[in-house]
Parts: sequence; C-alpha cells; structure tokens
Amino acid sequence: MKLSSILIADDHPLLLSGLNTFLLDRNFNVIAKAQDGISAYNSIIKLNPDIAILDVSMPKLTGIEIARKCKKNNIKTKIILITFYKDKALYLESKTLNISGYIFKEFALEEIEECINEVANGTTYFSPKITEFLNIDLNSNSKIDTLTKSEKKILTLIAKNLTTKEISERLFIAPKTIEKHRSNISKKIGLDGKTNSLLIWANENKAMFT
Repeated sequence: MKLSSILIADDHPLLLSGLNTFLLDRNFNVIAKAQDGISAYNSIIKLNPDIAILDVSMPKLTGIEIARKCKKNNIKTKIILITFYKDKALYLESKTLNISGYIFKEFALEEIEECINEVANGTTYFSPKITEFLNIDLNSNSKIDTLTKSEKKILTLIAKNLTTKEISERLFIAPKTIEKHRSNISKKIGLDGKTNSLLIWANENKAMFT
C-alpha cells in the first residue's frame, strides 16, 4: 500500500523537529515542513500532500485559516489540527471545515500515529480527550446528519433564539408542526425533552450546523 505523503507545520522549531523525528522513526512519509501558515499553505498547493498536520496557532495563517482556504478551494489534502488550546468554540469551528483529525499537543505523541493511520484509511480521528476537556459529545455530527433538511432549518432558527411562533411565521408552517419538528429533533439528538434543553443544545453546537 502506498504511504501517505505528509506535511507538518508548527511555528515552534523544537516541536516541529520532535514531531518530524517521531514520524520518520516510524517510517511515515514526511515530504515537507513549515514554520508559518503561508509557507504551509503554499506547500500544500505545490506538493499536494495526502495529509497536512497543522498547528492551530501559527503566524501569517493559522491552521484554522488554512483549513478554511482548503475547503473554499476544494483542496483534497486531509487536515489534522493540533493545538494546546482547550477552546470549545475553536473545536466546533474546525468541525465545520471538514477536518479529518483534531488532537491536543500534550497528547500528540500518544495519538498522532493512530490519528494518521485512521485518516489515511479514509476515516476521521478526534481525540478522546476532547470529551474530557471540552465536554463535547463526539457523536453530535452523526446525530445532526440524521436530521431532515426541514429539521436542520428549524434547528438553525432555534439557535438564533426564535420562538416557536416566530419560526412558524418565518417558515409559514403551523405552530403545531413546528412543535412536532422540535420533538423529533430532540429525540434524534438524544435530549431529555426538558424545557429549553433544545435551545441550550442548539446554542452550544450551532457551529456544526449553521
């Protein structure tokens, strides 16, 4: 089987060197390194690596900004983000950019090998530590995928704090129908049906569907 070509980018020379050595020692095919976002993005354009491992926080372009540009320009390189930041909003935004992996730097050497192998095999890898540090349900995306187009539209309006009456008027649908949709959405994403639980969930996870 052909080895996946890998680009790694981090603005900390020691971390970059350490990750590079670690991967080479395990016979991964590292074809390029970069210490800032523009160099990393230009190398992605030029070399078309299978996988790019990007530090979230880099000068000139961040890992998130590179992921945005890759998505906008339909670049096929699969992106793994690594970060020190335990930031829920950052993670949720990254999920909207179709990234393939997300791990915290302090666990990178424990998880990067498995992460690369999963991504190379066409699946995704999001660190199990995410649930521990960010209190995020890693199955949220798959739950959202079960929603119909109408349910997603209603969920987006709920995330904007619109009431059932306001959503009804906006979509020209009877309030009873909106309430039925809300109930179905709650069941599909595993909520308990308590008052405002759907509103709270929608606001916490809106980066995944808006």
